[in-house]
Amino acid sequence: MSLPLIMIATELVAFTLGGLTMWPFIHQLRNRLDDAIWQLQHDPVTGMLNRAGLLAAHATLTGADTAGPIIVALIDLDDFKPVNDTHGHDRGDDVLVAIGDRINDIAALHRGTAARLSGDEYAALLPAHTDDLTRIANTFVTLISQPVELTADGKPVTITVTASVGLALADTTDPFDEVALRRADIAMYHAKHNGRNRHAIYEPGLGMPAAGRRRGRRLRDRQQLTDEATA
Repeated sequence: MSLPLIMIATELVAFTLGGLTMWPFIHQLRNRLDDAIWQLQHDPVTGMLNRAGLLAAHATLTGADTAGPIIVALIDLDDFKPVNDTHGHDRGDDVLVAIGDRINDIAALHRGTAARLSGDEYAALLPAHTDDLTRIANTFVTLISQPVELTADGKPVTITVTASVGLALADTTDPFDEVALRRADIAMYHAKHNGRNRHAIYEPGLGMPAAGRRRGRRLRDRQQLTDEATA
């Protein structure tokens, strides 16, 4: 074998051995990157999508060839604070996980996706394969209100929470925050202030309840104001 060929073969062997040596490190970096991306788009308590993950899911729907109308559901638990005050935050988190599982199951049944936005607030995106929004909304309300069986201090505990649910139809091309989620938010507020443990469906022209009847700014609204102030 000529000297140049020997030199090339030696370099190829060295490159291959170097690649084999680096592979575990590259594999580890890739796993860390995948984990970091997962954490950026998922809620650490429930494992559901978080707000960023839901926005990404909506963007995927917008770019799909089969894009069409979607149903947006906004789900806000009623008076959840007493659960934490009575049973502690650990059991409160257990309840949030259990409720999140139910919401995930309903979303999956309709080939959609769900997320925990913040605190005791969830959302779901569902393809609009049906006009029967009332049935879907009632499913959310009914399943969420089923008792959650837990163990606290070694004793069985039954915790029941309810939710106010707002549903809205939107096109995938509609801005998510300004249109789709906003409509569901308005509907949810009407459910909240018409007695809770119920749903409302957005209709054109429906506006937010009078300021005096509302509970104050939502967590995400306060966060948006903070972000704008510090920008």
